[in-house]
Amino acid sequence: MWQKITEFPLMAYLAVTGLFRDLKNDEQGLSGVVVAVLLILIAVLAVVLIWGFLGDWLKELWDSFKEKTAKLE
Repeated sequence: MWQKITEFPLMAYLAVTGLFRDLKNDEQGLSGVVVAVLLILIAVLAVVLIWGFLGDWLKELWDSFKEKTAKLE
């Protein structure tokens, strides 16, 4: 019983380090993560660019709308 208790931390350490070693060597799993991160970055950049181009136009449109509705009151 004591032998199993003393071996448990060593076995846990070896299991965790083996998991990380397998993750480092498994290029197929990591490439999916890299692709997902790159797609998210591209989507965020696209939204920022579109908002940058359309932001001023939308602000002018909103100000015009506010002026016209203020005249109705």
